[in-house]
Amino acid sequence: MTNLRIENLTKEYGNAKALDDFSLDIKSGEFMVLLGPSGCGKTTAVRCIAGLTSPSSGQIYIGDKLVNDLPPKDRDVAMVFQNYALYPHMSVYDNIGFPLKMKKKSKSYIEQKINNVVNLLGMKDLLNRKPKELSGGQMQRVALGRALVREPKVFLMDEPLSNLDAKLRMYMRTEIKKLQNKVGITTLYITHDQIEAMSMADKVAVMNRGLLQQVGKPQEVYNQPANTFVAGFIGSPSMNFLECNLVKDPTAIRLESNGISFKLPNTGIRSSSKPLPKKMTIGMRPKDISILEDESHTDIKMKGEITFIEMLGDDSIIEVKIGSSLIKVANANSNRDLCIGRVIMFGIPYSKVHFFDTDDEKRFLL
Repeated sequence: MTNLRIENLTKEYGNAKALDDFSLDIKSGEFMVLLGPSGCGKTTAVRCIAGLTSPSSGQIYIGDKLVNDLPPKDRDVAMVFQNYALYPHMSVYDNIGFPLKMKKKSKSYIEQKINNVVNLLGMKDLLNRKPKELSGGQMQRVALGRALVREPKVFLMDEPLSNLDAKLRMYMRTEIKKLQNKVGITTLYITHDQIEAMSMADKVAVMNRGLLQQVGKPQEVYNQPANTFVAGFIGSPSMNFLECNLVKDPTAIRLESNGISFKLPNTGIRSSSKPLPKKMTIGMRPKDISILEDESHTDIKMKGEITFIEMLGDDSIIEVKIGSSLIKVANANSNRDLCIGRVIMFGIPYSKVHFFDTDDEKRFLL
């Protein structure tokens, strides 16, 4: 069992920074997911850890050992790639055993280790097949087996499921997480898919443009996003945002936007140690918004016109226009007589609203 520690890692390509002062601490046996959009620096970070790319500055520790100057073969990490990287002319047995053969291990040792991995992954009936005879899910298992047989200190997985169809991806998510729980190997898993991240991770590290935005448990990152990027990237459908002006009157402090106006909660204002910004962005998850009857009571009420309805079986996502903004409302009651062009009232309680400073986009605690 080994921890992985990255300190102030920077990687520059000319004037561009793929990684900017990137630091991450992964505990022994932890499943950490590095999440972010394409081009945010995820793969660069993994390649630096594996020794395939040299960082411009910063330190990488595997256990207590600084590995910056070690070649990839001496770092004791195993990578699982997006494209599986299997040898097409070799059988499954030989593909899995290849790392041990390169280390000149005995035939009996190799056979024992392969049998252990094959039993773990349930691949006994595939051993004599070539990669061209395997499905995508089977090839991914072989790639996992080849990594496992080495008994590495650290697993690095770079978008390993992105080539699979949606149903198989869901199945393999569960299988990989179960497998990691069994073997307990410290794992850094790279993905742009926030559903993968939320369903698999012990902790999620969210990246954007080479910068680490937030690290925390999945529910923490979902419920308490550090900024508007994290709030908008985590969750499906994405969070709604409304930019509001802060208006003070003799009795209350109000937020106004697109013809709506509502008071800030007094208890929050009294407990906040920060001065209130001039502009505030409110975030509302579609599932937290309810369609209201006129007499319904809620903290924030809005009125708008339905512009689109997306049916999702039992549920639907309704797009509503208020002023120049479009708000999405999820899990609407399908029994309601809703149609495009209808004006509806909808609302959300304060407890479900996220507040952000519009200028720096950071979470504002009320």
